[in-house]
Amino acid sequence: MKKLTSCGLLALLLSLPVYAEQEVNNAVEQTVTAEVTEAEQAPNEGVAPLDNIEPLPTISETQQADAQPPQDLSPWGMYQSADNVVKAVMILLLLASVATWSVWAFKTVQLRLTRGRAQQALNELVAARNLAEANVASHAFKGASLALLEATNLELELSENTSPEGIKERVSARLERVHDSAAQASQRGVGVLATTGAVAPFVGLFGTVWGIMGSFIGIAESQTTNLAVVAPGIAEALLATAMGLVAAIPAVVFYNHFSKTVAAYRADLSDIVASLLILVSRDVEQPMAAGEER
Repeated sequence: MKKLTSCGLLALLLSLPVYAEQEVNNAVEQTVTAEVTEAEQAPNEGVAPLDNIEPLPTISETQQADAQPPQDLSPWGMYQSADNVVKAVMILLLLASVATWSVWAFKTVQLRLTRGRAQQALNELVAARNLAEANVASHAFKGASLALLEATNLELELSENTSPEGIKERVSARLERVHDSAAQASQRGVGVLATTGAVAPFVGLFGTVWGIMGSFIGIAESQTTNLAVVAPGIAEALLATAMGLVAAIPAVVFYNHFSKTVAAYRADLSDIVASLLILVSRDVEQPMAAGEER
């Protein structure tokens, strides 16, 4: 009996650690299961609601303006955002530039044709021995050369039966008037180039001064010296000066070119006048020489 009791106690003592370990494992499993269940039932527990989150600090209006993308700084975009006075200056300079290139195209064609006709007529007059031969070749004359020949024939008809010196003097005076008229006609349009070349830079400078003045006024009103705010207005103002130079530089170049061409054309007309006077002198003095021989 005592032996059985001792064996039972010994078995009980040996089974106590295993039982304790099972109890601990069961307790841990129950704790983990309870925590998971609580987490599933209240998933947002412990998370602050959105209404309680403090808003981020707002950006000031100046900072918003600075953060905005830059405006269109192309020539057309700067024109659209420019002041009305600056716009008027730009339009005026654009018209002046169009007029400059129009005069260039017109005068280039005109002077090329007139100089070609004058040189052709001069060659015919130099080859002629008298005025009658010049009249035969006059079918190739056009423009001022033809007008000079017709003026010579008219004065000879009106001055018939007068002294040779009087005829040559009157013919010379009439040819001088036709020459001056033709030279003046060849200079038409060149004055536009001279005016544009002299005035356009100052007109553009006026637009620039006006635009910069408006930019400084805007700086004073906005009370900011940020370059991103100031730069567009200054760029718009400088565009007026650029357009003034674009209109003036070609005008000056074309004016100098056409001045030389007109001077050469006037020299051709002077040579035609001299050739006609030589032919008139021959025709007038030949009868006198024939009378003296008789």
